[in-house]
Amino acid sequence: MSDWREVRISELSTIDIGGTPSRAIPSFWAEKSAGYAWISIADLKGKYVCETKEHITALGVRSSNVKLIPANTTVMSFKLTVGRTAITGIEMFCNEAIAIFQPKDDRLNGQWLYHALPRAATSVVTDTAVKGATLNKAKMAEMTLNLPPPEEQAKIAQILDTLDTAIHETEAIIVKLKAVKQGLLHDLLTRGIDANGELRLPQTEVPHLYKESPLGWIPKEWDVVTLESVSNTVTSGSRDWARFYSDSGALFVRIGNLTREHINFRYESTMYVRPPRNADGQRTRLESGDILISITADLGIIGVVPDGLGETYINQHIALVRPDLEAVNSRFVGHYLAGPVAQTYISKLNDAGAKAGLNLPTIRGLVTAMPLRPEQDQIAARLDEIDNRIQNATTESAKLRELKAGLMDDLLTGRVRVTPLLAEAAQQQGSA
Repeated sequence: MSDWREVRISELSTIDIGGTPSRAIPSFWAEKSAGYAWISIADLKGKYVCETKEHITALGVRSSNVKLIPANTTVMSFKLTVGRTAITGIEMFCNEAIAIFQPKDDRLNGQWLYHALPRAATSVVTDTAVKGATLNKAKMAEMTLNLPPPEEQAKIAQILDTLDTAIHETEAIIVKLKAVKQGLLHDLLTRGIDANGELRLPQTEVPHLYKESPLGWIPKEWDVVTLESVSNTVTSGSRDWARFYSDSGALFVRIGNLTREHINFRYESTMYVRPPRNADGQRTRLESGDILISITADLGIIGVVPDGLGETYINQHIALVRPDLEAVNSRFVGHYLAGPVAQTYISKLNDAGAKAGLNLPTIRGLVTAMPLRPEQDQIAARLDEIDNRIQNATTESAKLRELKAGLMDDLLTGRVRVTPLLAEAAQQQGSA
């Protein structure tokens, strides 16, 4: 790393700060088509910022201390949210929470600077008590960079940009899949699947195939039943589990292990217990196919116990519904209870003037649509499939972010060099 130097940013770049025209003067502010783009921290959402939420007029520019930012300039937030960077896609202005960095010469690559600035910002925010607080121009001038040669800067930026592109593409897939899921939830849980394996036509087109119910229009073949009528047990977890907490043992499911994103469990924050062997402790031991419903605080979050979970228990904040698995598909019931129709129904059951809570008689009386079993199985399978696709994409995104974090640490410190790649590229060019 002998060809790398530790350099203050002020030696390599000018640093300017934006401004805000007076909001008391409407003529300083414009609609998009009639004004100049004006960046705030909220606009720094990706590598390039080409559009902004707010725009200012020429009069606002002349009457304030805003500064013109050329296209392809690196900017960074330094107030409240410190170290969020972007590159301007067009000429624009910015507010006083954003700093403008323009390289003085070819020693500094703006694409590389976009990736390096957040690390540099942490070098001048050393007191953890004030992290996220305001920096100032003097502090930013003290920021230091481990500066590689220009050609190495460019290669590092290229590698990190490639990862960013993969991350953004994966996140776009997740957004699309979630939108698809919302459509499927509506269609599958209100129209269902006909004998040919296709979605039924909507009620507005074939009203004779539907009937009214407490849950709205449903296919004529469907019933509406209470959870109690299709379950062997409806109970809730017991109290005073804290004395049984352990570093290992049986899994202990809390509301935090449930999510509104899907009916599977979240395992990011898990706890374990050494449960009592008395009847009260064993009463809330979970079995495959059990449906869990949060009954305090954030009401109506649904989870379904998967196969092979092992010994697991719940506390008093969760209701346990043990359906008759010969009669119903518990994952269908879980999806239905987590869907928009049932969630609207559940939200009306809580007294807004009282402490949030659902009691067991209310849980027993909750209603669900009930198609014939083969249709339940098909609906559950399709919703499980889209959930699995979303989870796989989410896992891939997390892996890419972890890879990027590691590469940034390696490449921006020089721990791992890209010079072999540069040498290989030069050799290929020489032999061409």
